[in-house]
Amino acid sequence: MLSFENDYSRAAHPAVLDAVVRANEHLYSGYGSDELTAQAKAKIRKACDCPNADVWFLVGGTQTNQVVIDTITPPYAGVVTVTSGHPNVHEAGAIEFSGHKVLTLPHHNGKMDTAELDEFCKTFYADGNYEHMVFPGCVYVSQSTEYGTMYSKAELKALADVAHAYDMPLFVDGARLGYALTATGSDLTLPDLARIADVFYIGGTKVGALFGEAVVFTQNNTPKHFFTQIKQHGALLAKGFVLGAQFDALFTDDLYFKIARNANVAADRIREALKSKGYQLTFEAPTNQIFVTLDQPTIDRLAQHVKLGFTEKADDTHTVMRICTSWATTKEEVDQLIELL
Repeated sequence: MLSFENDYSRAAHPAVLDAVVRANEHLYSGYGSDELTAQAKAKIRKACDCPNADVWFLVGGTQTNQVVIDTITPPYAGVVTVTSGHPNVHEAGAIEFSGHKVLTLPHHNGKMDTAELDEFCKTFYADGNYEHMVFPGCVYVSQSTEYGTMYSKAELKALADVAHAYDMPLFVDGARLGYALTATGSDLTLPDLARIADVFYIGGTKVGALFGEAVVFTQNNTPKHFFTQIKQHGALLAKGFVLGAQFDALFTDDLYFKIARNANVAADRIREALKSKGYQLTFEAPTNQIFVTLDQPTIDRLAQHVKLGFTEKADDTHTVMRICTSWATTKEEVDQLIELL
């Protein structure tokens, strides 16, 4: 059975596994106070061209979103995101569980519109009763989005400018950041992101690591006692060196970007095959997530041989399905999928 269900079905890249095995031969201090973690942080700062960046390793995407949003957002405020944003849809209410309302805008193939963000904030502050309401306290976007689309450098900078005009930090979820930065047509680099965003994270779980995300604060703006607040949220790993070892491997010799590019090359081949065979792409997305609208007989036929991801119902007889490649997708797997289409 082939699987194009998600981008985290394979445990980890061999270099990452090897790094963990080698780390197992030594004794390290706990909670990220070890030399492996320090070395990984230094490599990430260099890759970001941001020598003063403050880097932290957390265990997973939901924990990272909850910790970051809770610590950068005032207690009287909420987080502004689009309706399809991960905190609004796929995190079991984790953000609101921590006390911050999720304030939603419409999404445009997963993306936030700058003008709509500005209008939302302008309307809020024009209301004479806004002190009785949940303030917009930070802006959350993901790169790439839940729909595989991505922001250009100009689009992200425009969102940051609007957020800052209303005294809000811009937080960029980078669970699939590697795939966004290496996609065909991307004009955004990691140093660009470090200059634009107030805080972002580099996803490891979906890009070659066993688990883990690297949070990067770029403007000398780390929340006070951030270490303590990570622990308070239950997101502090005692064996922090395991995270350090993984990211040290991923940021050696550009491995992170090389393996991320593999997913995009595979996805580009599948997209072209779908078009040539007459399938209807739900919308254009240049990264490792492909969305295609299928009728039920086609879904049933493919399901006998390959796992795909359900996205949403398109109408009574059609469903939007996701084909997701990863750093580990092989040429042979792509060939087999194309043959099945």
